[in-house]
Amino acid sequence: MKFYNSTGPNPRIVRMFAAELNIPLDMVEVDIMAGENREAAFLKINPAGQSPALVLADGQVITEITAICEYLDEIHDGDSLIGDDAAARAQTRRWTRWLDLNICELMLDGFRFGEGLPIFKDRMRCQPEASDGLKARAQDQMAMLEQRLKDHAYIAGDRISMADIVGFGMFDFIQTVGQSLPGDAIHIAAWFEKMSKRPSASA
Repeated sequence: MKFYNSTGPNPRIVRMFAAELNIPLDMVEVDIMAGENREAAFLKINPAGQSPALVLADGQVITEITAICEYLDEIHDGDSLIGDDAAARAQTRRWTRWLDLNICELMLDGFRFGEGLPIFKDRMRCQPEASDGLKARAQDQMAMLEQRLKDHAYIAGDRISMADIVGFGMFDFIQTVGQSLPGDAIHIAAWFEKMSKRPSASA
């Protein structure tokens, strides 16, 4: 299988997930800054023009980071990063979905419509007037995550899961483009530091 990789948090999340599972990825680099992801060759792989994408040996294409991660988890023989039983998997999916909807997408759109506007204005419909509000909404939701991490070692429970990798990848990226983690969120800060020390964080 081939992994279509690029800069940005989404491909990094998959790389980190694969590294946690010790799954090597045969990577093909896509230059998204040059718009290679919007050219015909890549659009044949993913008509949405987004990276990453995983192409299986039989030609099937998987896109969207959670779908790719779940596939890698299912073909892996060792410990699962989704969960070992139905309840654990449900919790991982619950918290991953909550992060995506309530923090990550808000942060990313805040960036796309703000600092990233020169890059994205000709690639998607942007709403510059919404940037500050989206960022503020994401910060508001951090209070719930702070409480969650006060009571649990990791986002979905007491061991690392896909939710942590998604959250870490997004939070690490967003701090490089003008947004920060709440200064008084000591439990988020401790969790982030713990995640940053994992070998997979350099993937």
